[in-house]
Amino acid sequence: MQHLRELKMQVQRQLKRDLDKANRYFNKHFTPPTISYTVRGRKAGVAYLQQNEIRLNPILLSENSSNFVQQVVPHELAHLLVYQQFGQVQPHGKEWKMMMKEVLGVPAETYHCFDVTNVAGQQFPYRCGCQTHFLSIRRHNAIMQHKRSYICKKCKEILVLKVK
Repeated sequence: MQHLRELKMQVQRQLKRDLDKANRYFNKHFTPPTISYTVRGRKAGVAYLQQNEIRLNPILLSENSSNFVQQVVPHELAHLLVYQQFGQVQPHGKEWKMMMKEVLGVPAETYHCFDVTNVAGQQFPYRCGCQTHFLSIRRHNAIMQHKRSYICKKCKEILVLKVK
């Protein structure tokens, strides 16, 4: 685990490299986004298009350092660049994939594979016809308050709280 200050500097260097690539590719100057470290839970990062802001998960950053910097920073920046270049489009659509592959030169992956054990929060076991699912406290509470129900993607049954 690296010191967060050094990791933040690595994030800024990666951001500058990727912005330079985009500026050269499109022959224009993209506005650098602001970066904050306020994302919690399982998400590695979030791009806020209208605010031109990237928010990153400091715990996942410190636990995954170089992989995080090389994957998550370009991923979130690509969302902002696509919005500035093409306007409102599908989040991981053809424009985003092109930005990732052709402009930034990284694989267009939509999900991270980082260990989320230390950031997962409390999980609740629910069952369906084919397996056990673990839901977050937010989803569990929505079910308990009869505001929502969830359906298994495989067997299409409604998830039911697993009693011990």
